[in-house]
Amino acid sequence: MDLNELRKEIDKLDDEILKLLNERMQVVKKVGEYKHKTKGAVYRPEREKEIIDRLESLSKKQNGLLNKKAIEAIFMQIIAVSRNYELPERVAYLGPEGSYSHQAAELKFGAMSNYLPISSIEGVFKVLQNKEAKFGVVPIENNTDGAIGATLDSLAKYDSLIVAEEYMDIHHSFATVQDDIKKIKRIYSHPQGYNQCIGFLEEHFLTEVEFVPTRSTSAAAKRAADDPDSAAICSKIAAKLHHLPILFEKIEDNEANRTRFLILSDIKNGKSEFDKTSILAKLDDTPGSLVEFLQKFKDVGINLLKIESRPIKEEKFKSMFFIDFEGHKDDENFQKLLNDKDANYSIKWLGSYVDGEKK
Repeated sequence: MDLNELRKEIDKLDDEILKLLNERMQVVKKVGEYKHKTKGAVYRPEREKEIIDRLESLSKKQNGLLNKKAIEAIFMQIIAVSRNYELPERVAYLGPEGSYSHQAAELKFGAMSNYLPISSIEGVFKVLQNKEAKFGVVPIENNTDGAIGATLDSLAKYDSLIVAEEYMDIHHSFATVQDDIKKIKRIYSHPQGYNQCIGFLEEHFLTEVEFVPTRSTSAAAKRAADDPDSAAICSKIAAKLHHLPILFEKIEDNEANRTRFLILSDIKNGKSEFDKTSILAKLDDTPGSLVEFLQKFKDVGINLLKIESRPIKEEKFKSMFFIDFEGHKDDENFQKLLNDKDANYSIKWLGSYVDGEKK
């Protein structure tokens, strides 16, 4: 079989895939009509996990070439498009356009969603509170820099719920319209991004090239797209937005740079097989109160995943504690802690959702 025959075979399969996708969207449309009548939730992370897990298992039985990562890349886009047919929703994220939060939002909601870039983390929470968007996407922690205080403070201040989380590897790309790297005269980048790629720049003798700082990686991509003698250190999505070819896709010194993003809304998720719950706890200011509080989790058999302290701004030298643990709000053991009449603590439930590291 020659190349033309192989291409015809691919075209034939693509035609069949398109036909099936259109049939899928017709069913999705009916699901949307049903959910609209019953006021059911359009975004169901636990259902999306079930779909991916089932397809991964099916692919293995078929001895298929598609592994879980490939299946996710394809079907999360199909699911995102389907969600927009069910009920188009606006998604707010920490901007500007082309930021890593934007990239995380597209991973969850696809390229077709209606996106709203917001200039601050608290601003995303305000937009959700004012019902100007249904979902919000903000960073919560980075494995290099730790927890993000503005997100923790906003979780304490506002009532938006965590409905999902997304762990994303943060990669800086080297993008330029210039084919010959030796002809590059300027490099646009946010200073932080530039400093995280010094090793790459040294390897390619680019440290002597003029560095032009920008407010964001997206702004860097925009300027480089208009300057043929330049390059940008930017996110992959920023390069795509500004039609800037990527010469090197991953140039950061720390290849393990990873950020956890939260997906926020007003939805309460049902239980799944791999749930995580986040809470905010405030304790009495007495000796041993934290130890006693944590002991209660052990007593009822709850496995803690993370604890992060954060100062309470209104009260000098007092702290609140952000805690992640395995399980769902409706689990009987957590309900015992939540409804303890003799408790010397207060708990604010922040959300129960599918554990992003186990999906």
